[in-house]
Amino acid sequence: MKKILCLVLFLALALSTTLAFAEEPAVMSYEEYAAAAVEDEVCVETYVQATQSWWDGKITVYAQSEDGAIFIYNMACAEEDAAKLVAGTKIRVKGFKGEWSGEVEILEGIFEFADGDPFIAEPEDLTAVFGTDDLVNHMNELFAIKGAKVVASKVEGKDGEFPFLYNWDGSGTRDDNGGVGADLYFNVDINGAVYTLTVESYLCGNDTDVYKAVEALQVGDVIDLEGFLYWYNGANPHIIAVTPAV
Repeated sequence: MKKILCLVLFLALALSTTLAFAEEPAVMSYEEYAAAAVEDEVCVETYVQATQSWWDGKITVYAQSEDGAIFIYNMACAEEDAAKLVAGTKIRVKGFKGEWSGEVEILEGIFEFADGDPFIAEPEDLTAVFGTDDLVNHMNELFAIKGAKVVASKVEGKDGEFPFLYNWDGSGTRDDNGGVGADLYFNVDINGAVYTLTVESYLCGNDTDVYKAVEALQVGDVIDLEGFLYWYNGANPHIIAVTPAV
């Protein structure tokens, strides 16, 4: 009787394992991922371009392949693996397609390292695309802007105009967020329209060149930029480089 019971349990386990593998999602092309509906399960292979700080078993990844870019929010990740997610690393990610305030992303992601040569994206010059309907088609890509003009920001209850703010409302300091600094927000004019840009401190903290460069800005400065085209109720890029316009 025990042998029969063990055989039944073994067959049941084998069947459940087979079903689990059968349900394993196939790796999608970028076009298939883009066409998937929000809340669909997705599985993609892509390449790390940058990460935010690891925290509590999760990491947020800016990823891009030759075909398109993907923002992966709070992907499950062991701390020892976080150090291996350097620019160019190929990963296979499974999760669910999500959308938050216009930003399309992968949620509840799990990953494994994938075989393949490294790929590091080159920033695409989107200067002429800002202000057009085509901009959203470049969501999450690594991009460049030439000749943006710094526009003053205002803080409710405070006199004056500011070239940048610590936090969106000016409420922060460069010592916030565990010492990496508050996020920096600043406004620029690109092709006659004003955009709010962010230095996300968990991506580029107060010890980085870009953080210090934004702190040194003056209203009216003309600058060149690089960043990831994050989306929050419209384009809200996460900036990783700021230099004087050439």
